[in-house]
Amino acid sequence: MGLATPAEEARGIDGVVGKEPISIKPTTYKLKVLSERIEATLVFYDKKKDGFVVEYEPSTAMRE
Repeated sequence: MGLATPAEEARGIDGVVGKEPISIKPTTYKLKVLSERIEATLVFYDKKKDGFVVEYEPSTAMRE
């Protein structure tokens, strides 16, 4: 995994896995109605008492 460049961060990308740009968001992000367009696969996390739960949704690339 590589970290995003400042230009990628401006587009909502947090990093790259292989050649795939990803955006890491808390699960509460799903509840928000935003007009932003993130051209990356979304990875959601939920912080729990004993660690994190991570959801990877490869079909979310180019999601609004």
